[in-house]
Amino acid sequence: MNKIVFSAACVLAASAAFNAQASNQGLDKCIAAIQKQKTGELIKLEKLKTAGKTVYELELQDANGFEWEFMCDAKSGKILETESEIESVNSAAFKRKMKVTEEDAKTIALKAYPGVIEEVEYEIEEDGAASYEFDIVNRKGVETKVEVDATTGKIIEVSVEQWEIGEEADERR
Repeated sequence: MNKIVFSAACVLAASAAFNAQASNQGLDKCIAAIQKQKTGELIKLEKLKTAGKTVYELELQDANGFEWEFMCDAKSGKILETESEIESVNSAAFKRKMKVTEEDAKTIALKAYPGVIEEVEYEIEEDGAASYEFDIVNRKGVETKVEVDATTGKIIEVSVEQWEIGEEADERR
C-alpha cells in the first residue's frame, strides 16, 4: 500500500479546519484513493468550486521531487482528474504540445477573468495534453484558477478557491 506523509504545516492547519466541522468522509476517501496511486508528501490541500461542484485539489510531492495534483469530488471521494506539474514550458513534454505562448494564454485567461495573476503552473494532463493554470485574484480578493489548453488556447477548466492549506516550495517566500 502506498503511503502519504503530511507536512507539519498541513497537519496543523487541516486539524484546526476540520476540528471545527463534522468528520469529512469525502476527504478521507480522497486521501485513500490517492494512496492507491502515489506515495509522497501532501504539500497542499484546496477546497474549490468547479462547474457547480465542490472538489478538493490535493497536491503531492513524490520521492523524486515530482508534484502531482489530484482533483477529487468532495462528496464521493472519487478522483476526477490527475495531473503532473512541471517546472517550465521548456519541458520536452510541454513543448511537444505547446502551440499557444504563455503570454497569449495569460491574455485569454485575464480577458475572461480580470484580475492579477498570482501564480502560473505548467501541467501535463493524464492524456498527455499540456496546459497553463493561472491563479487570478480579482478586486474582491476572490482567487480563480483558470486552466488554458496550451495547444488550442481554449479555457478548459475554471475553479473558484474556497480555502487553501499548505503551500508548494515555489510559493514559499
